[in-house]
Amino acid sequence: MPLAGKGMLLTSMDIDASDDEDFNRWYDREHLEERVAIDGFIEARRYVAHSGSPKYLCLYSTTAIEVLDSPAYRARLANSTDWSKKSMARFKNMIRAVARITISRGQGRGAVLGIVRLRPDGGNEKALREALRERLDPDALDGIISMHLIENDAKLSGPTGEIPSASVGAADWYVLIDGTNVNAVSTVLASRFNGPAAPTRPVSSGIYSLMWDLAKCDISRP
Repeated sequence: MPLAGKGMLLTSMDIDASDDEDFNRWYDREHLEERVAIDGFIEARRYVAHSGSPKYLCLYSTTAIEVLDSPAYRARLANSTDWSKKSMARFKNMIRAVARITISRGQGRGAVLGIVRLRPDGGNEKALREALRERLDPDALDGIISMHLIENDAKLSGPTGEIPSASVGAADWYVLIDGTNVNAVSTVLASRFNGPAAPTRPVSSGIYSLMWDLAKCDISRP
């Protein structure tokens, strides 16, 4: 499986231009390392929008979805730094998704990420999952490295005490498309997940560029 672990936390947000510099400094100098250091977290990737919104996106991989409801994670949420409290209070259009990785095809991760937000009809989840499985095969697609489906846990997703503004859609699913260039990802979005050929009408879609990533081994100490 190209995605590390079986759980994922997806967060996405906008930030006012006047706060952008401090927001990025906080993410790069404190927040990403703080989260990846939590027991059960494996890695994190930060993105900025090429097209679509919100502007910023982060993916945190965990060994299992249960990590995102663990005592270690809850303790970190309850003991945020002052910098974190100030930064999170500035979030706009916040999305917070705690999800299981249910399909992951291909090998490796790309510098460009396509993302499709889906809202399954109640009772149709199995049929939609199987329809998506066929579309998530990257083998015949130049410039596409891997593709994945993550399915939210409605009880764990959405607002928290430190981020009360997280948006609705706690039971949504997300398709993730890892590619090497924007054109390849854009083509796949259009041909497989938008328009009449799509298995269901998407809530939204976008294309993001990788800013940087951090793995647990990068912060380990002897």
